Amino acid sequence: MGATLGGCKRQEGLEARSALCGAVKGTPDRLGLVDGWGEVGFGGRRVSGRVKELPIFEVEGDVVEALLGEECGRLVLEAPTGSGKSTQVPQILRDRGVVGKEEAVVVLQPRRIAARMLARRVASERGGNAGEEVGHQIRFEKVAGARTRILYVTEGVLLRRLQRDAELEGIGAVVFDEFHERHFFGDVTLARCLGVQEEKRPDLKLVVMSATLGDDEALVKYLGKGTRFVRSEGRTYPVEVRYVPLRERHTKGPALRRPGGREREVSVGEHVERVLRDWYEGSDGVVTGHVLAFLPGTFEIRQAQRALESASWARGFRVLPLFGELSPKAQDAAVNPSREPKIVLATNVAETSLTIDGVRLVVDTGLERRADFDVRRGIETLTIEKISRASADQRAGRAGRTGPGMCLRMWSEDDQGRREASTPAEIHRMDLSEAILSLKATGVKDVRGFRWFERPEEEAMELAMGWLKTLGALDRDTEEMTELGWELSQLPLSPRYGRILLEAAWSGYLDFFALVAASTQTRPLFSAGKGRGGGKAGKEYRQAGDTSDLQALWRAWCEAEALKFDGRRCDELGLNGAAAREMARVAKQFGDIVGRRVRGKRQDREPTGLEIGRVLLTGFPDRVCRRLSGTTLACGVVGDRRGELAKGSVASTRDTKLFVAGEMLEVEGKDVKVKLNQATRIEEKWLDEFFPGEIKVESGAIWDEPSRRVIYREERAFRGLVLERRQSGEPDEEESAEILCREVMSGVLNLKKWDDGVQQWVTRVNCLAGWMPELGMPRIGEDDRAFLVREICRGARSYKEIKDREVRPVLKEWLSAEQAGALEEYAPERIELSNGTSMKVRYEEGGKEPVASAVLQKLYDVTEQPTVAGGKVKCLVEVLAPNQRPVQLTGDLKGFWENSYPAIAKELKGRYPKHSWR
Repeated sequence: MGATLGGCKRQEGLEARSALCGAVKGTPDRLGLVDGWGEVGFGGRRVSGRVKELPIFEVEGDVVEALLGEECGRLVLEAPTGSGKSTQVPQILRDRGVVGKEEAVVVLQPRRIAARMLARRVASERGGNAGEEVGHQIRFEKVAGARTRILYVTEGVLLRRLQRDAELEGIGAVVFDEFHERHFFGDVTLARCLGVQEEKRPDLKLVVMSATLGDDEALVKYLGKGTRFVRSEGRTYPVEVRYVPLRERHTKGPALRRPGGREREVSVGEHVERVLRDWYEGSDGVVTGHVLAFLPGTFEIRQAQRALESASWARGFRVLPLFGELSPKAQDAAVNPSREPKIVLATNVAETSLTIDGVRLVVDTGLERRADFDVRRGIETLTIEKISRASADQRAGRAGRTGPGMCLRMWSEDDQGRREASTPAEIHRMDLSEAILSLKATGVKDVRGFRWFERPEEEAMELAMGWLKTLGALDRDTEEMTELGWELSQLPLSPRYGRILLEAAWSGYLDFFALVAASTQTRPLFSAGKGRGGGKAGKEYRQAGDTSDLQALWRAWCEAEALKFDGRRCDELGLNGAAAREMARVAKQFGDIVGRRVRGKRQDREPTGLEIGRVLLTGFPDRVCRRLSGTTLACGVVGDRRGELAKGSVASTRDTKLFVAGEMLEVEGKDVKVKLNQATRIEEKWLDEFFPGEIKVESGAIWDEPSRRVIYREERAFRGLVLERRQSGEPDEEESAEILCREVMSGVLNLKKWDDGVQQWVTRVNCLAGWMPELGMPRIGEDDRAFLVREICRGARSYKEIKDREVRPVLKEWLSAEQAGALEEYAPERIELSNGTSMKVRYEEGGKEPVASAVLQKLYDVTEQPTVAGGKVKCLVEVLAPNQRPVQLTGDLKGFWENSYPAIAKELKGRYPKHSWR
């Protein structure tokens, strides 16, 4: 591939790539593989380390004029990916005097990897190192100093700055990059900066940048009068887009099969390898440069990496992953200029902000792993979703940076048209509790009346407010921030983990719980396999008597620390040494921040399992879980939710009843399941101690799923989680019928004799009621259907008693004798034709035209369209072949015989010669 991807056959490929690599040394510009941050592609001229002919410089004057004018100092800048806006605009603001010499330009980036890499790149362009004039600050890392004047930050960092510095002293401009991604903290920080500019800092400059804004008028209107809008057209090369959906593609190699001969499911990563191989072997085009493949997540990237590294056709390429959790060194390897052709396997971190120069082929799976928050269930979800059309365009554009390119989309063109125009804003798919607490901390008293660019759903807002009250961060009556809430807002953590760390510090366990919190922010400590030496896996760090999975985590980390985080020795024990080192660094930050609030108290005590459970309860009362039985991993969760406990957990033993889940995440794999991880056993008496009055005792009739019957029970429950249930006596007949009816109507239970014939009877009644209202035919709506089901269930208490019950006797009671007669006369099941044959009629919901079906030969000599409802309603005629399959649907029988029949008869006559044909 590389310089010859798609342009030669397999036997020529290696020779061509070898020639390419040799040619590159002498002719770096021509082939586009030595990219050097813009040395090729647009013929740019380097001045002081910068490419002055990048497209963004065409609007440099407009940008400066907009921000130095006498108007409000707000600019919306739309510029395509690769135009140079992320690297050059902050420098323009500084070098052209838009901000003061001692003032900083702060650039908000949605992703950590982009903040790091952009800072290093701009620092290099300006002849320095990151941390000097140019730096970055992300949630757990700061590479900046007193002399830093261009600072790339992630969005939460600036919002926390606003908590302690309401006037943003020393900041001359705030640049919001990639605003089209619509991250929540970007929206909120923009609103807060607008307030600072209007009320305290009219000299503060605000720049909102994006590759594609979609509704730019709405954003300009939101920013207010005087806001300037500038568009840079860019100069990307044309990109040809081809759709290669999986069902249309074939491979020359043998089919992948399971043992026993059955085809096995091919992974996403293997599909990427197949697409590249097919295109490489079959394309007539010649494309130079690198390959960029977009996959939904790290799991799929590793799949693709293994498939490509074992593929003979891909020898000579460097196969490099690119995702946020990689080390900076590995990220640099994927992004930096390369003399060798490379295949970069990336998540959507490479969709915007980061530019990998020299890419000429993009392979797009059309998928992303998207983190959402299910407001109704209060569950974080991590599922694979289809990307939007806007994201697809962004990805395709990566192939046209340095020359004409190609994008292969692994879906159909029809699918593309049905996709969302843009990805829903994060404000509609996240837990708002941390954001609301941050707003409160910056002085926003009324978050409901906040100046939202796009207002969140009321349900999500109320859920977050209620959760903050439960934690004690907000006063239950006034909704004012409490002293505890202020403490929590100062921590770079979710409120629940902040609450746990404060509780741990007061108890002397801060070191332990800081490490636990750090494990949620870093890469996994336990390797996927057992390591080269086949040594300890995670479960082998457990000891007899453990009641928390976190105890094994702590011991494993301590062992990694004792090995000084040596990668080789840790790997032999199934541990990730780099992850352990990162956990130590983040844990120290947490410990330093929280420890200042409890000075003088030792924090190195190791808690027992019972003490771990008591601390976790302060932050996770909504993750209290109960095993449904000793033989299953299925669990009930607070809030009437369900989940599945991780295999091998200390809570998976038969004697465990209650536990707290440190992680509750809905993950899409082979199935979509709510996984309960990092479990710690707890005792029921603690619920009464921590949350007095929250355990309720109730009695009454309920549906019992295991026995599939209605029972009368007494139960104790904590916030919707049943702790104990006892059956006592028989339920009332009316209650039983009502509960059985509810289960049938919800689809949980099925009445076998409510079949298609019964459903057609209901549809006939409803259609006739609409066609001939003068008959007084009573419609059957949802409430009426429930009434009928309730009557069918009367006298029963179990599904066994109702599943085979007759249905029609109850339905007959719905109509009077006169109405039943009218139904048979005006909406019959079959109608007779003029030639003496009859047709079955299928009625459609909503009073649509009914469909009458008959084999073609039975329709000979019939030219009049059949009708029902006394001739008021014409039927569509479904003409069937001798095999009873439809060949035509017509509302004009006469036209059918004249126009369609000759061709149909010609086709069918050869297939069915024994039938009569005219």
